[in-house]
Amino acid sequence: MPLLTRLIPSPVVVDIRPGALDDLAGVLADERIAQSGRLAVAVSGGSGAKLRERIAPSLPGASWYEVGGGTLDDAIRLAGEMKSGHYDAVVGLGGGKIIDCAKFAAARIGLPLVAVPTNLAHDGLCSPVATLDNDAGRGSYGVPNPIGVVIDLDVIREAPARFVRAGIGDAISNINAVADWELSNRVNGEKIDGLAAAMARQAGEAVLRHPGGIGDNDFLQVLAEALVLSGISMSISGDSRPSSGSCHEINHALDLLFPKRAAAHGEQCGLGAAFAMYLRGAHDEAVHTAEVLRRHGLPVLPEEIGFTVDEFVRVVEFAPETRPGRYTILEHLDLKPNQIKDIYADYVKAIGS
Repeated sequence: MPLLTRLIPSPVVVDIRPGALDDLAGVLADERIAQSGRLAVAVSGGSGAKLRERIAPSLPGASWYEVGGGTLDDAIRLAGEMKSGHYDAVVGLGGGKIIDCAKFAAARIGLPLVAVPTNLAHDGLCSPVATLDNDAGRGSYGVPNPIGVVIDLDVIREAPARFVRAGIGDAISNINAVADWELSNRVNGEKIDGLAAAMARQAGEAVLRHPGGIGDNDFLQVLAEALVLSGISMSISGDSRPSSGSCHEINHALDLLFPKRAAAHGEQCGLGAAFAMYLRGAHDEAVHTAEVLRRHGLPVLPEEIGFTVDEFVRVVEFAPETRPGRYTILEHLDLKPNQIKDIYADYVKAIGS
């Protein structure tokens, strides 16, 4: 008998709305994630401390752990501190670094994770990957998908605007990532998971085409949902392919070549996506992407985040080395520095400086 269905690794609960944080305890109990109330909550020392004061009374059985940063050592230390407790689940409450540390720690001690992000900087809030700094730079570690995602739009509105805008760039870059996946399918026969590709692409398109901005709850709802769907698409495909293509290779190259100067992940991915779309000949799409990124206050030129043209050319040339085995428009064209520089000049003319 043919396989007629498949199980999709996804959260048990996704709660995205204003005021969601106030109902966290009830949601976890209702969904049987933490009926006893025994939770290990990882928070930052900054915004997390303020939120702790707000929600601690509703979580009387919780133990609170302050996370110092986003390194592999921080995550291992957190796991060591948590393993002595008898918890139902781990809650990661904070920005991307806190949630990535909590994801890694929860996986290490065999507990489910509930992600409660305080900003929408990237799709890591619901992905099966923890990105952590290590002695070699930065590494990606496979972890289970969060069992729950709770996003309070009132909290998101209070986050630094730059961190929310960055999520826009990360979500929109899905469109380019899926185009790279399709290119590899045509050239190399790489298999595409159609469901994962559809979810990632439509998440990006929803953000790209929404007329609102980060001050609107309607737009924040769409952005949050897009980032969650992007993370789930990676779980479905079993890798980051639906959401990581040439745009992310450019991002990784910026991080590796200029670690002390790199901008936010989503800012770099959005810029990389606009340029990569132009590289693949999708000029109208590249111009439209750049227009939307600009409308949201995101960079579309490397100079806008402090890099010279020559530095960007070096980044694009080096980018394929960041993901060996991944085939994108960069590997396909195999451009030399002078070619990259010429195309970049055309890109600048097309989008306007």
